[in-house]
Amino acid sequence: MPQVDLHELSFRYRRRTVIDRLTLGFDTGVHGLLGPNGAGKTTLMRVLATVNRPSSGRLTVLGDPLGTDAGLRSVRRRLGYLPQTFGFYPRFTVREFVEYFAWLKEVPRGLVNAEVDNAIDRVGLGDRADDKLKTLSGGMLRRVGVAQAIVNSPQVLLLDEPTTGLDPEQRMDFRELLRDIGKDNCVIVSTHLIEDVAAACTAVTLLDSGRRVFQGTPEQLIAAGDPDVGGDTPVERGYTTVLRAYRAAS
Repeated sequence: MPQVDLHELSFRYRRRTVIDRLTLGFDTGVHGLLGPNGAGKTTLMRVLATVNRPSSGRLTVLGDPLGTDAGLRSVRRRLGYLPQTFGFYPRFTVREFVEYFAWLKEVPRGLVNAEVDNAIDRVGLGDRADDKLKTLSGGMLRRVGVAQAIVNSPQVLLLDEPTTGLDPEQRMDFRELLRDIGKDNCVIVSTHLIEDVAAACTAVTLLDSGRRVFQGTPEQLIAAGDPDVGGDTPVERGYTTVLRAYRAAS
C-alpha cells in the first residue's frame, strides 16, 4: 500500500464539491501537485494533513486509516505540514518557534534540542536561530515554516507553496533539501511554479476541478507536450497539453 492512499475521496464545502471522488497513491519520493487556481490543491493538502475531514471516501496515511482519534494522533506524530499561510508568534525566536512545534509533535524530550537545531540548520537559518520572528523577511519566515514541518523527521511531508518569497539561490537550496528528504520519505509539494517540479520532483499529479487529470513522471508529462502549444519549458507545454485534452474530453 502507498504511504498515502486515497480511494474515492471527496470533500464538499457547503454545496460545492472541491475534491471529487479522487483515487490516488503517493509513495516514497517527491511528488509535485499541480493545477490551475481552484483545482483543489490546497484543499487536498489540508485533507491529507488531517486539518479537514473528507466528506466521503477513504484516506490511509502510513498504514493508518484516518477514521479514529488514535489513527489521527499516530499519523500527526509522523507528519510534517507547511500550509500556504501559517500563523506565527512575532516575539518568538526562530528556535523557540520550532521547539514549540517539536513539543506539539511529541518529539521525545531528550531529542528536542538536537532535532530543533538540525531542522533550523537544514533550512539555512542556523545563524538566525536566536532572532525574533518579527525581524525576519518573508522568505526567511517561509524557511522557518519548513523547519517546523521537518522538526519531527516526518515520514510524510506536505508543503503548500513552500518557495513563496524565496530568492533563486534559496529555491535551489530548497530543491536539494526536498530531494534529500524524498530519498526515504513521501514528500508532496503543491506549487504553481512548474520549474520547481521539473527540478526536484520524481512524480507529478495534475488536478483540475478536484479530479485527477494526470499522474506520472515529469518525463511522461514532457512527452505529452505539443510543440505548438505555448510554454517556456517542455514541462509547461506538457502541462498545458494534458490540461487542454482533459477539458476537451470532459
